[in-house]
Order: sequence, then structure tokens, then C-alpha cells
Amino acid sequence: MPLLGSTDLDVFPICLGGNVFGWTADRDESFSVLDAYAAAGGNFIDTADAYSAFAPGLVGGESETVLGEWLRSRGNRDDMVIATKVGLWDQRSGLSAANIRAAAEDSLRRLGTDHIDLYYAHTDDRSTPLEETLGTFDELVREGKVGHIAASNYTAPRLAEALSVSDREGLVRYQALQPHYNLVERTDFEGELAELAATEKLTVLPYYALARGFLTGKYRPGDELSESPRSEGARAYLDEHGVKVLAALDEIATLRGVPMASVALAWLLGQDAVAAPVASARNTEQLAAILPASRLVLTESELNRLSDPSV
Repeated sequence: MPLLGSTDLDVFPICLGGNVFGWTADRDESFSVLDAYAAAGGNFIDTADAYSAFAPGLVGGESETVLGEWLRSRGNRDDMVIATKVGLWDQRSGLSAANIRAAAEDSLRRLGTDHIDLYYAHTDDRSTPLEETLGTFDELVREGKVGHIAASNYTAPRLAEALSVSDREGLVRYQALQPHYNLVERTDFEGELAELAATEKLTVLPYYALARGFLTGKYRPGDELSESPRSEGARAYLDEHGVKVLAALDEIATLRGVPMASVALAWLLGQDAVAAPVASARNTEQLAAILPASRLVLTESELNRLSDPSV
């Protein structure tokens, strides 16, 4: 398993996304997915305090609560690398010292643990000085409540500035970056942000790794699923460009005898600095489609076959 940045965190190549826990996956379904992931050797789980405040009838904190119940019931906290986030939830928005402190304590309580292995700034907060944000993260690390910190949804200039502040002030440094990145959405990461991650030796942990399910092959032009209102996000990729990507995935998945989702994740794992794409599964069938990526190494020819139609 790869080490995460310059940390001592040894992580499974597929990070299990927890955004579905307590939302599209109820408690029992979530437990089944988590059990199967752990049984396959998985140890890296991603959640956030904001999950799933975006869903009707939910307020946030549900994912951490379900995950915490699972960790307690299985007694396996020390075997897992738990990542959660602060800053994007309406009830705990921003990266001020007071908010980070309060949010961290809330997350620790919901997770039923005394430490968070990887704590993300979920989004940039330009209204709070970077020195204040990073200084508070530094205190939490020194207190043992947080192991390491990471950044999500930062632009390259702001991330570079944050790293410079850490170096100048002797504060804890972001060790990983979670960008929006997948086979059909490459422009936000590739270029300036990717170059910065490589220069600063940041581990890359892409989210939306399967493009809202589009890269599983579930959505096709003209079929009923791709016309349903619930699939609007995935349906947006069904243009000429997206159809070509699906064709390349189909071809390689058939030759390799693995699900398309695993090929899409393996492509990410073949990119520089990517250690563990984040992918969620609301049931064990969906999990089975992504786990083969953990041991699937694509050839240079296969990587190029996927890359060419996706630009």
C-alpha cells in the first residue's frame, strides 16, 4: 500500500467515499459496504462533517455518525485511516480558529474517536488569514487530535501561498490534495495545480473519481436510466467526447475482464502523484465494481488509449 505524502499513513489504493453513508445507503447497507471493504484489505475512508446536508431531510453529520458506529461495533479503529473535513458545512462554515476547533470536536464525537488521521480544509476561506487557519491545524496536530492535514478545492495560487505560510511560520503543512479529477473532467487539475502537487510532493486523492457514476458505464445515450431526472449530473457527460471515453473504457474492461469503473480508477492511479482515488458505493455490488482497481495496473498503451479521447 502507498504511503500518503511524507506521512506514516499506509493507505489502500482505493479510498472509500463516505458521502453515501446515512443517505442513499442506510445504516445496515453502510455497514455491509464497510465490512466488505475492510475484508478486501481496505483501510482508507473519506467523510466530512457536511455529509449529507445537501440531501433533502438531512442536516449534516450523518456520514460521520454512521462511520463512528461501525468503527465502535467492529473495534477496528486502529486499523483504519479516517479522513474528514471542515469548512463547507453551513453549521460549521469557514476556517477560522474558533470554527475549526468546534468542528473538530464535533467530528471526533460523531466518529467516536480521539484522533482524526487526515483532516481536510474542505474549501478555501479567503476571509480568514492563512496563518490563523494553519496555526489552528498546527495546534490540533500537536495535541494529538489530528494526525495530518490536507486541502480540498484550493486553487494553485492559494495552495502555494498556504504551503509558503506553513514553511515560513514553521506550521504543519498540507500533505495531500483532494481535487475534482477524473477521465472526463481533467482541466481543473491538470496544469498548474498538478505541477504544484508534483513540485511540493503532495499526494493526490481525487474526488468524483467516477464522474457521478458516468464512468461505471451505467449511463448510455438513449436508455431509460440516462433519461431519468436523478441521473442529470451523469447525463451531462453524454456528448461526443463522453461517448468516446466510454468506448475506450468498454474496450479495455472487456480485454482485462474487469468492470469499467475499475478501469477508470486504474487510469487515475496511473497518473503522477495519485495514491488513492475516492469512490463511494451504496451497496456491495457497487463496491465489487471498484475494488479490482486496487490491483489493476494499466499498460502505457492502455493509459494512452484512455487519455486520447478524454482531452
